Amino acid sequence: MSYKKIFVIGCGFFALMLVWTFYNAYMPLILGDFIESAAIRGGIMGLDNLLAVLLIPVIGAWSDRLRTRIGNRLPFLVVGMPVAALFFILIPYGAMVTLWVLLVVDIIFLFAMTIYRAPVIALMPDHTPPEKRSSANGIINFMGGVGAIIALFGLSALYGIDRTYPFIAAGLLLLLSFLLLYITVDRNPPYAEPAGNDLSGIQESSPSFWKSLAKLKEQEFRGHLFILTAIFIYFIGYSGVEAQFTIYAVEYLGMEESNAGFTLGFFSLSFVLFAIPAGLIGNRWGKAPVMLIGLVMLPLVFIVIPSAPALSQIIPGINATLLLQILLLLGGVFWAFINVQAYPLVADLGGKKKIGYFTGLYYLFSMASSIIAPGFLGLLMDVFTHPFLFYGAALSFIIAFFLLRKGSQIIKRRKNYNAAT
Repeated sequence: MSYKKIFVIGCGFFALMLVWTFYNAYMPLILGDFIESAAIRGGIMGLDNLLAVLLIPVIGAWSDRLRTRIGNRLPFLVVGMPVAALFFILIPYGAMVTLWVLLVVDIIFLFAMTIYRAPVIALMPDHTPPEKRSSANGIINFMGGVGAIIALFGLSALYGIDRTYPFIAAGLLLLLSFLLLYITVDRNPPYAEPAGNDLSGIQESSPSFWKSLAKLKEQEFRGHLFILTAIFIYFIGYSGVEAQFTIYAVEYLGMEESNAGFTLGFFSLSFVLFAIPAGLIGNRWGKAPVMLIGLVMLPLVFIVIPSAPALSQIIPGINATLLLQILLLLGGVFWAFINVQAYPLVADLGGKKKIGYFTGLYYLFSMASSIIAPGFLGLLMDVFTHPFLFYGAALSFIIAFFLLRKGSQIIKRRKNYNAAT
């Protein structure tokens, strides 16, 4: 495997996470210019992802089958990345006109992101042997985490100067990452094979993708379904916190908008620092066991976060903001335990011939949660109080722990049975 190419692929994920992190942190505040309710703002953020959920799995499967002069993944990047960059730049200008103009620009931006998201992620396993994918995904997540840090530290500072500046900067970086990918990645990568029928009739063609989901209910794929459902459940907690944290910080803690994004950056900072070690730990201990550790520890951090203002009163030399930043640093470590392992675990379920298909499934289940998560956790904030953002998120990780453990046990028993027979 070429580490140079993995780092270049990581640049694609860097730009992806730079844009998504800033979008998720600040789009709710931009919507706040027009809408007061956290639940309604969260609902709009969730509806934005509906298009992505419907199309990303199909596009991922389509990219397994497509054959062109520039390969099977790059055509989607050629279309999606430049358009996404342009319309991301236009978001703050749309907000200067009306809510409806903002929403139209937003939908076009999200559609463009949807076109290239699964193919750009599938480039990693295309260039990496299965036994090295946790390490490679650690590198990819490291690059993505750097993008998130720049979004929440650097772009947040620009946001405090002028709303348009961070959107322009992020759009240009997205264009630059596209050029690097186009020049560097293989047209015929060594670990990609033509799509086949190795999963008992699951088809990867676009018309049959949704029909093939029914296969996951069959006995043979019960473990797969448990794992994918666990990913769906814990992403409710993660996506909800990501989308609603700035609202919690600004409206409940009284932070400045730019400082709210800066504080959330500590979660991404520790994720970046621990992404590559988490990948190495996953290679040694196994992907599912490391994920289970994270699914136990991260909800404990979330449960403590609402008590940060009170705890700061009894801990000498620490104010509420600093304590919150420390807790987010700790939370980012445990998120690395979970997130670095998740995609390689799902990619391995399909073998070499179904990488794009299972990439699509991964994004179907992870992004489907983002349809309901911001609105659901926003509703908890509206009905109860803002701290219920973290209590609801913690519960989702606890439920996911039991689902992932069950799915892993089923798959392990099936592998042992097949080996014995």
